[in-house]
Amino acid sequence: MCRFDHESSRRCEVFSGLFICRYVVNVGACLHERRSCRSVSGLPCTMRVCTRRRSRMFRLWLLIVFLSLHLLVVSLVLSIYHTSCELHSNPDIQTSISFSVQTTSTSTSKMATLGSVTQEVEMDSAADAFAKLEALFSHPLYNLPTPPVSDGDWLLKVRTKKKEEEHSTQQWLSANEDGYDPIVWNASAETHPPWLRFHLGISRWQMYQHKDPNLSALTQQLASHRIVSAVQKSGGTQLKLVMSFPNYGQALFKPMKQERHEETNVNLYYFSDFERHNAEIAAFHLDRILGFRRVPPVVGRLIHVIKEIKDITTDHKLATTFFTSPVGNACFYGQCSYYCSTEHAICGRPLKIEGSMAAMLPDLSLASRRSWRSPWRRSYSRTKLALWETESNYCDAVKKIPPYDRGTRLVDLIDLSILDFLMSNMDRHHYETFEKFGNSTFLIHLDNGRAFGRHSKDEPSILAPLVQCCRVRRSTLLRLRLLSLPSYRLSDVMRASLSQDPLVAVAPLLTEPHLSALDRRLETVIQTIQDCLQQHQHHSDVIYDDITDYLGA
Repeated sequence: MCRFDHESSRRCEVFSGLFICRYVVNVGACLHERRSCRSVSGLPCTMRVCTRRRSRMFRLWLLIVFLSLHLLVVSLVLSIYHTSCELHSNPDIQTSISFSVQTTSTSTSKMATLGSVTQEVEMDSAADAFAKLEALFSHPLYNLPTPPVSDGDWLLKVRTKKKEEEHSTQQWLSANEDGYDPIVWNASAETHPPWLRFHLGISRWQMYQHKDPNLSALTQQLASHRIVSAVQKSGGTQLKLVMSFPNYGQALFKPMKQERHEETNVNLYYFSDFERHNAEIAAFHLDRILGFRRVPPVVGRLIHVIKEIKDITTDHKLATTFFTSPVGNACFYGQCSYYCSTEHAICGRPLKIEGSMAAMLPDLSLASRRSWRSPWRRSYSRTKLALWETESNYCDAVKKIPPYDRGTRLVDLIDLSILDFLMSNMDRHHYETFEKFGNSTFLIHLDNGRAFGRHSKDEPSILAPLVQCCRVRRSTLLRLRLLSLPSYRLSDVMRASLSQDPLVAVAPLLTEPHLSALDRRLETVIQTIQDCLQQHQHHSDVIYDDITDYLGA
């Protein structure tokens, strides 16, 4: 057997305060007996010694790592303890941390409070605007006593059905009754659907009454009633659809073509501009606020392109124009004189589109209408001017031509020019009246789609009838002055009135710059009338007094 040298030296070292003994083995004696020295496992003596040394070195390194980790933990504990002591001993640091937390909490609280205050301010502002609108419609100028309407002054009236007329009356029913409600109407107004009450309420002097109880029901029907048919309306330069309801009512649908905030390109001529669905809606509200009541009721609505147009249309030409855009939107373009192509398609987002729904007037077979060419019609030419744009005494010639030589036709037309100027509508080439009433009736304010195209510029030429003729209704002037007062400001009452439309849930129908433009243009109209009063010695030459019994200024 191989023996270790008895004189092997033991050497001790101190590491981190602990004694670790390491043996130094003299293996010289074993080298002489290498061949004979064998272990039980058969390994040479030298390898046994090396294995023992490696084992001891491995344990030594494990001990070193353990001690190092121990010292590191102790150092961290001492560091944390020292920092904690400093925090307790330094009140300024503690106060700073506390103040920082309080500041963050206060800032969050202030933001929440500010948001709440802003919301409350907006609610107060809306409530204030509604109060102004209610006060305006309650003003004596909007509630003047009117004489009873005679039978001859109603556009339509219900006839008692006689036996001999029963067959001809039944012929009025649609040939395709799929989806329509059964008719249960009689002479009683309570049984009539809202659209029929609207038709029966049209008189010689107005489209509907000031406080018409049927108006709310009619607009509700236009906004939500199920659509059973959709066909393209013939004529016109741009796409329009006639929508039918189960109760046989109908509405004219004008789809959205551009965003509300988009202004008309300055290089476009007035006759090249798109029609706007929101302009049709806003024109109805403005016409009502001015006290004219000559625009048929209009309301906004979201329409499903597939379910409420494509799937129910019987218009084969319209049906062939539907397609799906590259991004998956349902589109169609119809057939018309202008802007009916794939480049100008009407597209959903992805399936629904906005549009205006205007109550249809009675069928022409029941109430025929006459179209009049406006004396102040534009040339619709890029190079030529109209006669009224070059002749300074043009109005004198107009006053000699029937029907402008008598009655209220001239002041009716000037009312229309004031409405058009306020909403910046240059596209008034014709107007219509109901033939039944002859020349003594109101003008129907139709087709307002090219209004509210530009808020940044006013077009003074629209007021040419007022400027050149210096004639205006007294009732119109008093209402304009009323709307210029802070308590009845035009922009405020328009905002309140438009906020009742369903499409406000998507976005305001008129942007704030357009509402501000209304106030600015109103001042221009009032100043123009004031200039006329200064030019004429007698106010009666300017003011047509249509409310002689009203004593207000």
